[in-house]
Amino acid sequence: MRERSEHGAVAVEFAILLPLLLMLVLGTIEFGRAYNAQITLTNAAREGVRVMAIAKDQAGARTAAKNAAAAVSSGIPDSDITLSTTICSTGDQVTLTIKYNLSTITGIAGPFAMTGKGVMLCGG
Repeated sequence: MRERSEHGAVAVEFAILLPLLLMLVLGTIEFGRAYNAQITLTNAAREGVRVMAIAKDQAGARTAAKNAAAAVSSGIPDSDITLSTTICSTGDQVTLTIKYNLSTITGIAGPFAMTGKGVMLCGG
């Protein structure tokens, strides 16, 4: 008789703890995705600003940034990639910024506005 009542207690404890455990797991997954997206956007901005600083090519800088950010999204529009200057003179500083809205898997929170930024001196 005692075993049956304990089985019921285990079921109740499991029902209480399951939502908390699921929230922990899903929160960890969402955080990992967001962290990975942020790192990818920052690296993409660095790639784009490197092209602008060395080749002084705006279109090439945007293309390089889009290609490097393809792991996050293959459809980042040119309007979400901004350059601080159109002419990159030697010794000047140029900044490339990529903006992206990261949607979540669970849909509980978000979308999260993310930004990747790269800064470099023109002329290498």
